[in-house]
Amino acid sequence: MKLLWTWGGVFFGYQNNDRLLIYTGKEIGKFYGEEIYSPKGIYLGELKNDNRLIRNTSKQSKRQPSYSEALPRTAVQPQCDYVGYILYVGYEDFILPEDLN
Repeated sequence: MKLLWTWGGVFFGYQNNDRLLIYTGKEIGKFYGEEIYSPKGIYLGELKNDNRLIRNTSKQSKRQPSYSEALPRTAVQPQCDYVGYILYVGYEDFILPEDLN
C-alpha cells in the first residue's frame, strides 16, 4: 500500500497493487503503468514523483477496457497535506470526477 497526494498537495488515498482507492477504501481507478483509468475505462490521470497524482490534459480522450470494481477495502486515516508543486505546462491537478464520488 502506497499513500498518495494530489499534485497540489492534498491527501487523496492509496495505491493497492494496481488499484487506486480514496482514503475511505472506495476504489476509483486502476493503474496501467503510471496512468490511471476509471472502471469505465476513462483516463483519470497519472502518478508522478512516486506519490503525486496529476492529470495530463492532452490524454483526456485515452481509453482502456472497462473493468469491475472490487469491494470496498480498508479505510486509512487521512494524512496531513503537503506543499503543492508547480504544475507542468499541459497538466492540471488531479481531482476526483463527480461520477466517482
